[in-house]
Amino acid sequence: MHNNTEHLASSAANQPLTHDDIRNFTMPDNSLEDKIILITGAGAGIGRVAALTYARYGATVLLLGRTSSKLEAVYDEIEGLGGKQPAILPMDLEHANYSEMQQLEGLIRKEFGRLDGILHNAGILGELTPLEMYDVDLFAKVMKINTTATFMLTQALLPLVKEAPNGSIVFTSSSVGTHPRAFWGAYALSKQAVEGMSDIFTQETEKTTNLRFNCINPGGTRTNMRAHAFPGEDPKSLKTPEDIMPGYVCLMSDDSIGVRGQVVALQPKV
Repeated sequence: MHNNTEHLASSAANQPLTHDDIRNFTMPDNSLEDKIILITGAGAGIGRVAALTYARYGATVLLLGRTSSKLEAVYDEIEGLGGKQPAILPMDLEHANYSEMQQLEGLIRKEFGRLDGILHNAGILGELTPLEMYDVDLFAKVMKINTTATFMLTQALLPLVKEAPNGSIVFTSSSVGTHPRAFWGAYALSKQAVEGMSDIFTQETEKTTNLRFNCINPGGTRTNMRAHAFPGEDPKSLKTPEDIMPGYVCLMSDDSIGVRGQVVALQPKV
């Protein structure tokens, strides 16, 4: 399996790039200069911080999310930081159809000419309950947002990313995706499927394109989703989204050329 490989060959530097290298990446100011990167779930949490960080390091960010007001706030933050003008792409991944995603590909092609990267960050937790009691409609919703829509959007935008010199697509997994756990239900299954999706895309493209697919497992991070999953936990005991951004920048930067089919845990258990 691709995701069991800890030492990775980087064709860019001809040096082995380990998961530690990715986690502890030193971010030069021009790490993402001139890259165009789409981020799903960009209105809050890790997605918002990733958008601000990518803009800080030179990228033009395309903000995709369900709530326009949240995307507009991130847009204003980026402009306030002096970043390149972002774009707002409102889309409800639960209800969006494939035709809308194909139209998005056409819009990005027309307005920007290319797409260098996608960060699939959007996701919902669902509920923590035994599978035998899991509400089937909620199960379908979690799978649609976390897995099916992620696949549909990747496929729709793939022609554009394949045209980039060194395209990078980063999925978001979880510890319960790598090792499914009781009571995590649809969320764990959706993330397990995402890891498999990244692996299959890698196998199908690694010999014919420069495009690379990887997963990030952010670990326990101070977000609203984490608070819902662990209501009794002290949020101050957790890393902030800002703390884990080196890994997010690394996998979008040309420093990670050659890193493919990996599941990188940003907070591995010691």
